[in-house]
Amino acid sequence: MSTSAELKQNDNLFIHPWDDMVKIGGHQRTLLNKGEGVYVTDSEGNRLLDAPAGMWCVNIGHGRKEMAQAIYDQIMELPYVSPWSMTTGPAAEFAAMIAEQSPGDLNHVFFTTGGSTAVDSALRFVQFYNNMRGKRSKKHIISQKRGYHGSTYLGGSISGKERDKSNLDFETRLVHHIEAPHPLYKPADQSDAEFLDACVANLENMIAEVGSENCAVFVAEPILASGGVIVPPEGYHQRCLEVCRKHDMLYLSDEVVTAFGRLGHCFASQDVFGITPDIITTAKGLTSGYIPMGAFLVSDRLVQEIKANGGDSAVFSNGFTYSGHPVAAAAGIKNLEIMQREKLFEQARETGPYLQQQMQALRDIPIVSDVRGQGLMACVQCELKQGDDDLAMDYEIGNLIDKHCQSLGLIVRPIINMCVMSPPLTITKEQIDEMVSILRQGILLAMEEVSKLEADYQADGHHHPSPAA
Repeated sequence: MSTSAELKQNDNLFIHPWDDMVKIGGHQRTLLNKGEGVYVTDSEGNRLLDAPAGMWCVNIGHGRKEMAQAIYDQIMELPYVSPWSMTTGPAAEFAAMIAEQSPGDLNHVFFTTGGSTAVDSALRFVQFYNNMRGKRSKKHIISQKRGYHGSTYLGGSISGKERDKSNLDFETRLVHHIEAPHPLYKPADQSDAEFLDACVANLENMIAEVGSENCAVFVAEPILASGGVIVPPEGYHQRCLEVCRKHDMLYLSDEVVTAFGRLGHCFASQDVFGITPDIITTAKGLTSGYIPMGAFLVSDRLVQEIKANGGDSAVFSNGFTYSGHPVAAAAGIKNLEIMQREKLFEQARETGPYLQQQMQALRDIPIVSDVRGQGLMACVQCELKQGDDDLAMDYEIGNLIDKHCQSLGLIVRPIINMCVMSPPLTITKEQIDEMVSILRQGILLAMEEVSKLEADYQADGHHHPSPAA
């Protein structure tokens, strides 16, 4: 059996997502080999609280034996069926379970392999829908800066994180980005109502620029997750939906992160934000990360319009070898059963506000510039100098917080200078206290270390250490 050191070296043959290709060969990533509840254990035997729940996804926690049993049972019963001409019990049953939980008339489910393919397929469906209506010019997509919608060509194109755009090519003819509704950047002389109006006007202005006859869909996360847990002003999604209705545009709510309990409900669009979109995309919590799977849900109204315009046939030529995979569907069924039996949505509605309250206590740390979130999603943003747009130092402080937190027993997800957390729905208030306590220590240690480095560099005639320091 390979040793931990050998596995870490062999890991350099695995090109990871967002890998720095220049550094391949020198990576020494933490090797995790066990998980139980909200904790994971690394190859050195260190127990770590998994604050990001993997990647926003291990909603029911690690090590669920009944999930393993459901997956095993389905593999032994029937591991795979072609979704083109046949179906399976798990796929049909899981589709019905999702439809029962979905808002409004979003009762049709298209299964994919993950969140990226769910978004990509949903956008292709939008194009298909307008083609079937004879509105072939309505192909343009409006999304938000700071938004994230996946790694497929189209999903990556509509994502709005600028630093993800380096050295790759994207669709630019049909994709348009508007400013994210980020309350942190609300002008000081602007009221909340005026800020909301301005955010909605960004959408209206872009539609006017592109042409209402060309605009097909607005894509928005209920809360911009990877962009830094950006919670829009109250009423933003409702107002944007009204704009879409006025211009015969579809509204696509990207709930890859927020669905399946992250905000205390199976879906957040209606129960939290008061809208019934035309399409919802989901993944991550769909199976709690135990097996890869994604899906998009589509309104009955859209399906009926396509049927009415389809004549004898209207083939949506899009899909995957693993669409509706029976093992993934079996995992999804068991995942939702656990969530409902253990009342995890209700638990999240209780622990979510507690998490937000405890996180706000970190504002007394001098380098903490913002604390924000909702439900079981939170972000702590740190800046060494308030308002100083120094990217090198932002990376530095984020990496140092990550390093110190991990040494103290906590995994955080550093996004530049933002610590993002989205723990399993099973987390208790005591575990939240543990998480926040370690995060506080990690930030203080990072602040102390950077201050020392800054002093050393200033003594040498430099302004600040580089990220490689």
